[in-house]
Amino acid sequence: MAKVLIPTPLRQYTDQADSVELGGATVKEVLEALTARYGELKRHLYNDEGKLRSFVNVYVNDEDIRYLDKDATPVKDGDVISIVPSIAGGNHGR
Repeated sequence: MAKVLIPTPLRQYTDQADSVELGGATVKEVLEALTARYGELKRHLYNDEGKLRSFVNVYVNDEDIRYLDKDATPVKDGDVISIVPSIAGGNHGR
């Protein structure tokens, strides 16, 4: 099983869980298991076409999946998958 780290802004959709252990052979399979367990999370990770949203970054053991095999990146027992939503903003009044 892989450990999926849930970022603070998304924990409201995972019953406040900060991590979840899930099975799957690829990142896609693990994220499908995650969104099957926590249905409300799906719309925050995927667009209407079923693709990961552009502002959602996913890492396997600190490696960005965009530079690996994207959601087809293989996952093995003990791997850590991190979901990192991009945060925009700042202080424009300074």
